[in-house]
Amino acid sequence: MQTKPIETNIQQTIEHIAETATAYPGVTIIHDLRNWKVVWMSGNGLKQLGVALDEVTALTAEEYHDRHFNPEDAKDYVPKILGLIQSGNLDDSVTYFQQVRINQYADWTWHMSSTKILLRDEENHPLLSITMSFAIDAMHHMASKASRLLEENNFLRKNFSLYKKLSQREREVLRTLAMGKSAAETAEELYISTNTVETHRKNIRQKLGTTSFYELSKYARAFDLI
Repeated sequence: MQTKPIETNIQQTIEHIAETATAYPGVTIIHDLRNWKVVWMSGNGLKQLGVALDEVTALTAEEYHDRHFNPEDAKDYVPKILGLIQSGNLDDSVTYFQQVRINQYADWTWHMSSTKILLRDEENHPLLSITMSFAIDAMHHMASKASRLLEENNFLRKNFSLYKKLSQREREVLRTLAMGKSAAETAEELYISTNTVETHRKNIRQKLGTTSFYELSKYARAFDLI
């Protein structure tokens, strides 16, 4: 049985999606994973961006992402997409929040997107990915939750090296501190003396470089202690 040339297989796959994409909710985007360029986008996505298909496919991957996506939240979801590409399973997918800007004068708008591998070659190398993206700004509670999630992820990345300095016992004491428990309550819960709790609290503040209860609570939340 003769194998289809890669480019023919790619084109036929794109054409198949294009034939049915109007029935899908949200915006559909196909990327060529050999160079990360957009090779196809559904009409509703092109309309939102105010461009023609040949314009968006002419952009390099860097130009497309610099123009339309916030690099801060990209730090969170790009590693997930890279992990997806490295996996060998066509059924795997990743879902994430991202901020999109329609043009250079527009504000960022939150979208929820889901990406999976659409096509691989005979040696299982990924060729195409497909993403469906949905604007969530109309759901204000979802947009605010996405903003908080991004803030927490940024805090986690920025402060991970400091958090690693804490011992396991110090992390336990940080958890009780963030929960508002007194030194005596913490001592009783952890079966240690009150003086030991106070020593741990002092060391925690020194290692994390803050005496702010709010900042200490942010560490506890970001690193899943509470």
